Amino acid sequence: MVDLSDLLTDLADESADLDALVAPLSVADWARPTPAAGWTIAHQIAHLAWTDHVALLAATDPEAFYATVTSAPDPTRMVDAGAEAFLAPPVDLLARWRAGRTAFTDALVAVPTGEKLPWYGTRMSAASMATARIMETWAHGEDVADTLGVARPASARLRHVAHLGVRTLGHGFAAHGREAPTTPVRVELAAPGGDTWTWGPADAADRLSGPARDFCLLVTQRRHRADLALLATGPVADEWLDVAQAFAGPPGDGREPAGRGGGAA
Repeated sequence: MVDLSDLLTDLADESADLDALVAPLSVADWARPTPAAGWTIAHQIAHLAWTDHVALLAATDPEAFYATVTSAPDPTRMVDAGAEAFLAPPVDLLARWRAGRTAFTDALVAVPTGEKLPWYGTRMSAASMATARIMETWAHGEDVADTLGVARPASARLRHVAHLGVRTLGHGFAAHGREAPTTPVRVELAAPGGDTWTWGPADAADRLSGPARDFCLLVTQRRHRADLALLATGPVADEWLDVAQAFAGPPGDGREPAGRGGGAA
């Protein structure tokens, strides 16, 4: 089990890395299009600010959180609408994101042990919510880094993203209208520091292996499977590469193979 304080430290570090990328940007750079269709760098940060806001509501005022769902004019556009609603001049947007993520982490600390927080289609512990925020911050940070042509070094924080990716195996299948498999999958990932991260039975027939960063790019739908060095053995593991999705909600559009364009927020 990972301690909540450790998760929040990693979330703060992940946020700080992305903050350092966007804080020096010019107004023109904030308007640059990212690999997510229709989203600029500003949209990426506005999305994170909006998600921190609704996560804060989930932790402090569940009725207000549910109201954001029931009052949405078009639930299929909720994510896009949230980002658009939080757009602001870069200096104001940056300040709002910083204040919001601080308020959110402070609220998570106050969540009673064992309490489950409402979320889209599920309920999560404070630790799971923190892990999800690490995943989203890293994933949207990848979109920003790709836009700026920056290669970000992989860190040990990727373990949180990978862990969430493994835990959501069934969700990925279900989100794509497929029956969640009961067959176990052994996952072996080459970690940034040279270790190997593993999940699942060692003797499982279905297996998935490769670099941890590639697996994280897959489950956050930041790269197409064809562009990743992931090896799947067995039908379940192979199909997983097509439907992997660590984030809540309906199936994402994913990304086209390199050179073919496309993208999804």
